[in-house]
Amino acid sequence: MQPFAFAAGSTPLLVSMPHVAMHIPADMARALTAAARGVPDTDWHVDRLYDFLPQLGAGVIRATHSRLVIDLNRSPDGRPLYPGASNTELCPTTLFDETPVYAAGRAPDAAETAARLAAYWRPYHDRLAAELAALKARFGVALLFDAHSIRSEVPRFFAGRLPDLNIGTGGGGSAAPDLAARVVEAAAEAEGYSSVLNGRFKGGYITRQYGRPADGIHAIQLELSQIIYMDEDPPYRFRDDRADSIRPVLRRIIETMLDWAGV
Repeated sequence: MQPFAFAAGSTPLLVSMPHVAMHIPADMARALTAAARGVPDTDWHVDRLYDFLPQLGAGVIRATHSRLVIDLNRSPDGRPLYPGASNTELCPTTLFDETPVYAAGRAPDAAETAARLAAYWRPYHDRLAAELAALKARFGVALLFDAHSIRSEVPRFFAGRLPDLNIGTGGGGSAAPDLAARVVEAAAEAEGYSSVLNGRFKGGYITRQYGRPADGIHAIQLELSQIIYMDEDPPYRFRDDRADSIRPVLRRIIETMLDWAGV
């Protein structure tokens, strides 16, 4: 299986979905705990939720392997996203509820981590970087939208319930301020949904690494609270009734980015 799937678009916008996949190779799966084999920390159904992207001309790159194989939204050198806070690693060893990912003595060593970097992480990032460069050359600007979701309550990472739409620009460094302001406005206008800019989730490695506004490449992450479109407990059922309400909001956010770019 290829380490990513890619569909080209016709606009300056590329959407990245690094945590949507569930596949774990059989040899790796044998080392996991039963809880981890259920891949509970997946960004469930994000590709289905954003099914309108081809209509808007957005390109899409998405992972084909679970974040438990390797986390595509972490630095390759293992630096934590949020120093001083609880973080999961490049090759996660605990689930979000802090239970073990691996059976005793089965966690990947440095050599295995390096092999996973080469096999899964680098191909995704090489393609992502190449596409952004191509978009910038073609349109004079490139937009990156990193699409994520997470349970509405994860005490390990934040107290209480997460806002519904969590917009991240790396603390303000990954996208032009006026672009971020327009996205924030589009989210704030969504009746019945809460939103925040650079709250608990400010954007992961992808947003921070590739967002270079001075060079004409603008990156925004959106972390959705899963309760607004699905059942958060197994079997993690997609809820069409909820998705039908939030999907127009997501479409408006994407259209806002394209409008800002003059598309």
